[in-house]
Amino acid sequence: MNEWIINSIGTISTPWKSIDNMPIQPLGAEAVKGTIKIFDEYLAGLAALEGFSHITLLYKLHKITDYELTVIPFMDKSPKGIFATRSPKRPNAIGISTVELLKIEGNLLHFSGADMLNGTPLLDIKPFFEKFDNRFNTRQGWLEGRDENDIRKTKSDDRFKM
Repeated sequence: MNEWIINSIGTISTPWKSIDNMPIQPLGAEAVKGTIKIFDEYLAGLAALEGFSHITLLYKLHKITDYELTVIPFMDKSPKGIFATRSPKRPNAIGISTVELLKIEGNLLHFSGADMLNGTPLLDIKPFFEKFDNRFNTRQGWLEGRDENDIRKTKSDDRFKM
């Protein structure tokens, strides 16, 4: 594997100290608030972000120490290839969540939909564009037919313990 260096631009704070009973997606964490502290050298990059209701966060799954190429994902009982899941045990351990941006105060971003661990290193922020980011008439693979409420209710368990 080729190595590359990527630096954190900030730190995400959430109520989640461990993965026990943590929501598996932002839809299951709509009421869970979090904050992001952006490092001072990246503060100018927040200009005009307050006009967006939602942002997509890319972050390091910092408690992951190894990966598995085949996993049994949440919401299923049979093995799947890692790239057909959102399992945290990934070769590059990068997470992604689209969250609701509540407000920006200096270098502190307040959001809801916190489905990541406290102390998570933030790699990037991208504004969510409803007209560009949504896709319709898509195939859902092994998740086909899963109810949105299943996603909202499913919490993590010990299958991806760190």
